[in-house]
Amino acid sequence: MMKRGTENRSHYRISFWLTYNSFFHIIGPFKSECFLFFVTGDKLMVGKNRVGRIEGLSAIVTGGSRGIGRATALALAREGGKVVVNYREQAKDAEEVVSIIEKAGGEAFPFQADVGMRGAVNEMVAETVKRFGGVDILVNNAGIGKGGRPLLELKEEDFDAMVDTHVKGTLFCVQAVAPHMMKKRNGKIVNISSVAGIGTALAQTTLYAVTKGAMITLTKRLALELGPYDIKVNSVAPGHILTDMTIMGRSSAEVKERSRYFEEHTMLRREGVPEDIARVVLFFASDDANFVTGQVLSVDGGRTDFLSHSL
Repeated sequence: MMKRGTENRSHYRISFWLTYNSFFHIIGPFKSECFLFFVTGDKLMVGKNRVGRIEGLSAIVTGGSRGIGRATALALAREGGKVVVNYREQAKDAEEVVSIIEKAGGEAFPFQADVGMRGAVNEMVAETVKRFGGVDILVNNAGIGKGGRPLLELKEEDFDAMVDTHVKGTLFCVQAVAPHMMKKRNGKIVNISSVAGIGTALAQTTLYAVTKGAMITLTKRLALELGPYDIKVNSVAPGHILTDMTIMGRSSAEVKERSRYFEEHTMLRREGVPEDIARVVLFFASDDANFVTGQVLSVDGGRTDFLSHSL
């Protein structure tokens, strides 16, 4: 128990979540500079004297304009990161994320690049190094959902598109940032895969599952090769997360039925939200995970619909 007169030597940290979309964070020494940090939806305000968990580090978030990428970009900026918000088509959304970060006193810029094109990725990394002095964190989040068809109706172009984004995109981005991380002998890479790649039993997700499974294997291979340079490579495997991609092209009845399915096949009886994933990405990107690499962490609320118990 704290005695009177010891306040100046003590520090406190109090955190509590109000909802998944709003929270207060109060941190600072007793009788010193305390500050309040409040997030509601996409609004982000940070106290001037706050030292974040990734303070001053630069991060590239691919597919950072919407959904999980948006939540991740905001989470990294909230903790002091300088963020590149990559996008392929949604320029307005990416600029909005950057605006939120800048208005809160952070640093960010948008960059258009199809991660499946090596030249575009190299240009993005070069611009990041030019503006921020290097790349400390890479979040391979860019993803697409195509090929939701029965086996005999699967299309080669859908498969190619997902290979380009999920597999080639991850590899190209890592190849582009790795030399900079290797030179500093430090870095964090987080690949956003999916529990589909581990083997969930949801029908008509074969192509998505195959390419996300490839990301999981790639995560482990990259961790092996980059480990001697103290570059940590991990993967977050989300369950079903409510984003525009998961409801795109579906009727309200279909969305409702899918929600019912996931609630019934999830131990926590709810679907996830982007912030659920962003918080885990932040863990992997921070010093809290300095002795963690080659790992795949499922963030799925406890999914129960898996194909088998075999590997």
